[in-house]
Amino acid sequence: MVDPVQWIEHRRGGDGELIGWMVPDGEGFVVVDLLGRERSAVVDWLTAEETLDEIGLGFLADPFELQLPDGRWLQVRIAELSPEGIRVTRDDWGATDVQDREFELPFPMPIELRPRADWPSIAE
Repeated sequence: MVDPVQWIEHRRGGDGELIGWMVPDGEGFVVVDLLGRERSAVVDWLTAEETLDEIGLGFLADPFELQLPDGRWLQVRIAELSPEGIRVTRDDWGATDVQDREFELPFPMPIELRPRADWPSIAE
């Protein structure tokens, strides 16, 4: 994939919030969301914009899971993200006595991070 410096930002109408990128690919563009995931095949400019508008930002509020080095999955939330990295926090429902609350991850989203599955997490 092209270096993120060459990605074309797409911002939400109204407030101008960044919602993803359009990555040049031949005569078209590939849609990339804020986690760095390719979300389309090669499409034209208008389709790329419409796809990003449809994806939006709502998915960032959903719970995710982070696979720990021992193979267990921990429920986390996206705290901060940019092409420089992704920071997630343990989804501990406000508990103040939990250790290892934040995790720094590379961009784009690594395979150790995924949208939360339907089974319970190991959060205590």
